[in-house]
Amino acid sequence: MPPVIQADPIRFEVFRNALGEATEEMALALRRSAYSTNIKTRNDFSCAFFDRHLRVAAQAFSQPVHLGSFVELVPRAVRTYGAEQLRPGDMLVVNDPYGGGVHLNDITVIAPVFAEGALFGYVANLAHHVDVGGGAPASIGAFREVFQEGVIIPVVRLVEGGAIVDDVFRLILAQIRSKRETAGDLRAQVAANVTGARRLVAIANRFGSDVASGMVDGLLAYTERRVRAELSALPRGSFAADGHIDTDGVSDQRVRLHVRVTIGEDGVIFDLSGSDPQRKAPVNSTFAQTFSACAYALKCLIDQDIPVNQGFYDLVRVVAPLGTVVNCQAPAPVVGGWETQTRLVDTIFKAVAAALPDQVPAGTKAMMCHAGFGGVDPSTGEYHCFLETLAGGYGARASSDGPDAVQTHGQNTENAPIEETEANYPVRIIRYHLVNDSEGPGRFRGGLGLRRDYLFSEYPVTFTILADRDREGPWGLFGGCAAPPAAYVLNPDGEATRLPSKTTVELQRGDVVSYRTCGGGGYGAPRERDPARVLRDVREGKVSIDRAREVYGVVIDRSTWRVDAERTAEARSPQATGA
Repeated sequence: MPPVIQADPIRFEVFRNALGEATEEMALALRRSAYSTNIKTRNDFSCAFFDRHLRVAAQAFSQPVHLGSFVELVPRAVRTYGAEQLRPGDMLVVNDPYGGGVHLNDITVIAPVFAEGALFGYVANLAHHVDVGGGAPASIGAFREVFQEGVIIPVVRLVEGGAIVDDVFRLILAQIRSKRETAGDLRAQVAANVTGARRLVAIANRFGSDVASGMVDGLLAYTERRVRAELSALPRGSFAADGHIDTDGVSDQRVRLHVRVTIGEDGVIFDLSGSDPQRKAPVNSTFAQTFSACAYALKCLIDQDIPVNQGFYDLVRVVAPLGTVVNCQAPAPVVGGWETQTRLVDTIFKAVAAALPDQVPAGTKAMMCHAGFGGVDPSTGEYHCFLETLAGGYGARASSDGPDAVQTHGQNTENAPIEETEANYPVRIIRYHLVNDSEGPGRFRGGLGLRRDYLFSEYPVTFTILADRDREGPWGLFGGCAAPPAAYVLNPDGEATRLPSKTTVELQRGDVVSYRTCGGGGYGAPRERDPARVLRDVREGKVSIDRAREVYGVVIDRSTWRVDAERTAEARSPQATGA
């Protein structure tokens, strides 16, 4: 065992930040090397360093939804394969959802790091691939079994002695539509691990391998002490709430989520007993996804400066009964597990809202909101696939409005720019703007949703919506109102057919699919909102004059675009409101 290192504060901070920067450099290498818009532009990936004991020590803060799942996947994958079989220059690849993974699009590449002739740790990166085969382009859809969702990769060696294992590489690519992009993205993942390993070897050489390992022990202990101190300031007790997914994508039934959060001295227990049994539908979350939701929610309630490593994760305890939608077992489909995962975060915040009213938001978009399409370009014969997730409104808080059109909770992906999308795929984005009146009204309003319309004018494609929130919008808190639900519309300027939130459709030339995402829930009574804020929203086109009057009780003079104070006072009087 390495010696216990009592580093001085400056040396400790240098070491701590050096580890973090090594993973950040991995992320930079991956982003710059990738082929697909999903990785190089939207940042749908994450990187991490694990020590020789398979404890996560540093993470690049890309996608929080991935970072918590790493804690389950990487140790399990290495132990399954056998750490003793790995040599310098080797790398493993895996996406098995029942081997500690998540949905199949998220492929993880793991590499051992050797320094001074001994194992120092492991670097790993997880990236969402635009297609992994299966029943529809982009590998998303209302599937009934995991086998329909794409290629399942058990833990296998992808790189041996620094060279890609060609047989494995070709076998994976044979299952996939977008072969050029996928091949490029997999090579980018390999390059990211090479970069990370190089930087970590430099750190180990600088401090000495054993000394550096001892300092990792100190970093994890430091993190645990700080987390425990933060927990001592949170209210003790047990807090429960229910949430749901609007439909499972196969039946018309809602999917129930039940959360009980117990905050104690030894950590936080997230008990999900009472959540629905798993479905033969694309809404099942693996344990790794569920753990990630719980870890993210706790991180939001403590000091942002606390490192995210094993010292933090050890205080997150999750009870998720096997065979439920929050801990499914094979062969349940998992492609929409992230939809359930992010709704679970919303439900956790709902549970603790009464105890922590100043720290949690009202309901948010709380869905990944996937849009995926693909087809064969008749001029080249190449199969194109595209996938992105759309933003929506964030919930209002105790002292501020919710941000407009953002990726919520553990999502940290960026917008797919119109110019890049149109230059690389057979689509035109003909509308892209905020949806006025989509906020949840309140003393502080929820953020607005957005509208994005896809026009396919070149050749037929297969289009999949994998989303939610088309039945009920995000809830409000403490008198705040729910936001209007989302809508998905085929040919909005023609026959305007409403589409389900989980469906695959065959589109012909000239067809348009329109997404209108939901806003966030409001916080506090709408008629307590500062009239000046309502006026600003009206002037910016976010809230209509009629909605300002009917919902907020703020009357705006159309000729002067100013608040009519007398009529507003009358509209807000107890007689007018029936209070």
